[in-house]
Amino acid sequence: MTNLEQTVDMRLRVPGRWRGFGFIGPAAMVSVGYMDPGNWATDLEGGARFGYQLLWVLVASNLIAMVLQSLAARLGIVGRIDLAQACRAHYARPVALALWLLCEVAIIACDLAELLGSAIALNLLFGIPLAWGALITGFDVMLILVLQHYGIRKLEALVAALVLTIGACMALEMLLARPIWGEVAAGLVPRLDATSLFVAIGILGATVMPHNLYLHSSLVQTRRIDSSERARREAIRYNFLDTALALNVALCINAAILILSASTFFGRGIEVTELRQAHELLTPLLGTTLASTAFAIALLAAGQSSTITGTLAGQVVMEGFVRLRISPLKRRLLTRALAIVPAVAVLFYAGEGGVLQLLVLSQVVLSLQLPFAIVPLIRFTSAPRIMAGFASPAWLRRLAWGAALLIIGLNGWLVMQALAPANAGVGRFVIGLMAVLCGALLAWIAFAPLRFTPAGVCTRANEADDNAPDDNKGALLPNPAIR
Repeated sequence: MTNLEQTVDMRLRVPGRWRGFGFIGPAAMVSVGYMDPGNWATDLEGGARFGYQLLWVLVASNLIAMVLQSLAARLGIVGRIDLAQACRAHYARPVALALWLLCEVAIIACDLAELLGSAIALNLLFGIPLAWGALITGFDVMLILVLQHYGIRKLEALVAALVLTIGACMALEMLLARPIWGEVAAGLVPRLDATSLFVAIGILGATVMPHNLYLHSSLVQTRRIDSSERARREAIRYNFLDTALALNVALCINAAILILSASTFFGRGIEVTELRQAHELLTPLLGTTLASTAFAIALLAAGQSSTITGTLAGQVVMEGFVRLRISPLKRRLLTRALAIVPAVAVLFYAGEGGVLQLLVLSQVVLSLQLPFAIVPLIRFTSAPRIMAGFASPAWLRRLAWGAALLIIGLNGWLVMQALAPANAGVGRFVIGLMAVLCGALLAWIAFAPLRFTPAGVCTRANEADDNAPDDNKGALLPNPAIR
């Protein structure tokens, strides 16, 4: 994202009541990751299997996402550094590389969901085979290059248009489905058991996406502000409003998908195992082909919008963690290939069957990786030596750590289920080994001292030559804006 940094100048004098509009955009770009085809899969399965029972999980996940995305924006605004750069700067190189690899796994899992969703939508609308549809969606890389040439606001406008398309289609679905709102309200009461845990964690992973934290901390740097405390506090305030607006729109769309599934399928005892099945059943159950068409259009818009931001997130992560200096075209082709190759391979090998389960599994992978992004983010934004007077206050730290412990606890519960005696075998041993290694890494990034320069306050990784002595690698430059 280096070629988009500070391209929107907010230092220009704009009337107060209009000034906030200049900050709107980064959270909208991030929010599309909260309504991608992976979310569709978990919301559809959750509604079809458990009715409105998991609606509260969506609301809780959205509240957690607002807290974490606000922290990511704060890190980018105050430190002028994204989360990937901060991890590289403040952790030892082996730890940073491990975090990078885990993040790449999460991006591949997310991109897999986005590619499959777009491919399914193209198949439903135009009859294109899934494997070819997945390859076609890879060409959105060229669209990103063209739009980025004209500035970040063009990308934001495209994503906003796609989000409005999704919202309009789902509003139409709600009118056709006519849910019983009293039963919908009952779904806001927290309930969870062993049978719904897997889908609940999938919903959590689909909602609070780890790579969105990296992306948001980078996108807020497209706004150029001066170094005064007043300007940074203004940017933090407006970005919080941007985050709250964008994520609540995403919540409404996700809730609409779950409610549509619960009111249409759960009440009739229909278990949805594929997105195609949901599309085909909507017409006879709701009495009009408009329902199926709107479903497919919204799915295509969700897949395409999220692939755009997913590609940008891959770029931010790769640049921040390993400082891979290649041309924008090669960099984006590389990040897209990391997702397209596995997706197409799965489609050619496994065919179209079980795509919904694969989508849900991809979101569970995201949830399992989430603590490795949350814990560093909380530590960085809580450190006065990094954030100076903008370090998170005590109440915000407690809220953020509470969310982190909740996610870690749910993931631990899922791992313990996988390690149950009924699952004995090689798979159980591999899962156990991975759990131990990941647990050790998580403990290290949570408790190991952060690396700082003698000067103490810093913003971004030093661009020193990689041949410098190890003691100097990853050293930090003082931030002249923070005193």
